[in-house]
Amino acid sequence: MSGRRRGERLMVERAEFTSYYGKPVIKAPSWSARDIAGYLFLGGLAGAGSVLAAGAQLTGRETTAKALKVSSLAAVSLSAAALVHDLGRPARFTHMLRVAKPTSPMSMGSWLLSAYGPAAGGAALSAVTGRMPRAGAAATGAAALLGPLLTTYTAVLVADTAVPAWHGAHRELPYLFAASATAAASGMALAAGPRGENGPARRAAVLAAVGEGLASRAAERGLGPVVAETWKTGRAGRLLRAARVLTAGGAAGAALFAGRSRAAALTSGLALLAGSACTRFGVFAAGIASAEDPKYTVVPQRARLEADADTRTS
Repeated sequence: MSGRRRGERLMVERAEFTSYYGKPVIKAPSWSARDIAGYLFLGGLAGAGSVLAAGAQLTGRETTAKALKVSSLAAVSLSAAALVHDLGRPARFTHMLRVAKPTSPMSMGSWLLSAYGPAAGGAALSAVTGRMPRAGAAATGAAALLGPLLTTYTAVLVADTAVPAWHGAHRELPYLFAASATAAASGMALAAGPRGENGPARRAAVLAAVGEGLASRAAERGLGPVVAETWKTGRAGRLLRAARVLTAGGAAGAALFAGRSRAAALTSGLALLAGSACTRFGVFAAGIASAEDPKYTVVPQRARLEADADTRTS
């Protein structure tokens, strides 16, 4: 039976994919690029910064620890402001705290922000004022524990949609966002901390750059050749190419020169921060592009159906 089916000849040409008047098959997210992509970047910077701040404090790098705690508080505050601005009214954020729904990334993310924000605030306040060191240490530890969740939950948030360029990379996006956030936090440590304390940040920058490159390539392979076009062309392609250049350049500068020159450390840090921002804005742009063109929804679906049919008949 399977042999006869494989030997059948089509009597008509295979129909090409189409949609009504070329309209998108799915509705593209109405999120503002500036607000939500900025939210993705700033949240990652805050979370990874808290982890590096805890490490800096444990190793006696007090100036770097203070700078990272303050920057994490500033980043999460701006991140929350961007989210509320996109929601339209502050009450919409508080309404999400009425329930805790483990299956909803938005619900869990709202509670995560609500827990992380006070911890980051307590850590920064204690570091700046020098008061209540024990409470400050506890807040620093709490922020460091919540930080990795803050850096990666946004990947789950965007992947838990029907947007092809996000959902198709749902396995790789958390790793990409974690590496990108680490690059940003390392860049902040290099830019804001003294040269004598930046050894761990330089090593973290190199590891983050390698991890981000591997995760990005894995995501493109997982998406398949059709949907991966959205990561390589248009606005998303330009941003992601810039991200690779900035992140690789920043990591190289951190490894080779930042330990000897304050100017090199600052330049490398800013490049890493800019590269991380380009990654988040690029992934966001790829998602919007994939939702707006019906090809990126229909062609992968047809390929999966044909693969399933071949499996059943083999």
